Amino acid sequence: MAPSASMPMGQMHKGAAGPHDMKSSMMMGMEGMQKMPMSGDTDKDFAMMMKMHHQQAVNMAEMELANGKSAEMKAMAKQIIAAQKKEIA
Repeated sequence: MAPSASMPMGQMHKGAAGPHDMKSSMMMGMEGMQKMPMSGDTDKDFAMMMKMHHQQAVNMAEMELANGKSAEMKAMAKQIIAAQKKEIA
């Protein structure tokens, strides 16, 4: 399944199959952050943007787990997922 503009960020990685899927997911995450309306409250806007940023790291790490071949990179992906989910919570 290729990422789409209407797809929640947490589902972008599912079914990723090609080398461009990682880049597509990253680009869509950046576009989503650019389109995110700012409230004018620096603290709130910072928290909102960082949550999205950390979720994108989780999405990319999940793509690595699903499609990667390197045991070392898969281990790193697992560490990233654990660390970033703590940041999101």
